[in-house]
Amino acid sequence: MTELALGKGIMADRHALVAWLQRYGVYLGLAVLLLFNVLFTDHFVSGENFRTQAVQVSPVLIVALGMALAIGAEGIDLSVGAVMALSTSLVSLYLGYGPWLALVVAMAGGAVAGLANGSLVAFVGVQPIVATLALMVGGRGIALVLLPQLKDVRDPAMESLGSGGVAGVPYLAIVAAVLALITGFTVRRTTFGRQLLAIGDSRPAAQLAGLPVGRVLVVVYVCSGVLAAIAGFLATARLQASDPSSLGNLMELSAITAVVVGGTPLTGGRVRIGGTVAGAVLIQLLTATLIKHDLPSSWTQIAQAVVIVLAVYAARERGKR
Repeated sequence: MTELALGKGIMADRHALVAWLQRYGVYLGLAVLLLFNVLFTDHFVSGENFRTQAVQVSPVLIVALGMALAIGAEGIDLSVGAVMALSTSLVSLYLGYGPWLALVVAMAGGAVAGLANGSLVAFVGVQPIVATLALMVGGRGIALVLLPQLKDVRDPAMESLGSGGVAGVPYLAIVAAVLALITGFTVRRTTFGRQLLAIGDSRPAAQLAGLPVGRVLVVVYVCSGVLAAIAGFLATARLQASDPSSLGNLMELSAITAVVVGGTPLTGGRVRIGGTVAGAVLIQLLTATLIKHDLPSSWTQIAQAVVIVLAVYAARERGKR
């Protein structure tokens, strides 16, 4: 009996450790990485470096917010990179009418893409990975039809948005922070957020409870598409160019990594917006650290793969518990 009790105690401690790591591991990893850079990376502690990191992580974070909603509803959105490409093409075509109209048109394009994804998932019954994979391929093709080649973007307002800021804080980072706060409030404090989590936890149970499952799923993918379109608009402003052939490439993988590392399980039913923010910053900082220490870009991909495996393993172990 003593050995059995001891074994149960060890297993309980192990499960508790795994649960703690899933919830707070991203913050621990971020703290360790920050400490390493402060000690061993030249010129890391500088306003210019922090500003650069904030600008670069902002589009990834915005896309990851939409991805978190999709994963929380037990889905996934592989089309976010293609929607960014579609957004930059629309911005280039409509910028002559003013940047605000170009933004509205880009967001409308993202909403249509999300509506297509959501309708396939909610009403046709197509698996999310299949529905969004189709748009991942076709969406970039549409973007290239609209804008076959790279085009410079020359607009004072876009230039100010991409390179300016308030009190040293880039506009892009401010927009990303505001969207993160709105998304977090929506998930935690609104009926829509509670319905989303209920659907992700068990769609059959949600249907039996009378929740509007189809409508919620469509809205989730529309939100993901609109956020990806906003990210494409901001990336275009930062680069001062529209390039649908490369903008958003592998963005879906970066977004999924940020969400999973941040503690949102792939099985749905839970969304951690704070963790998603920390996960996006962690991935950006990891990439920047490897670059600053003259390691090849392939190491970045390997490091991201290791982080994903560890995060998924932690989620699997917690699921068993």
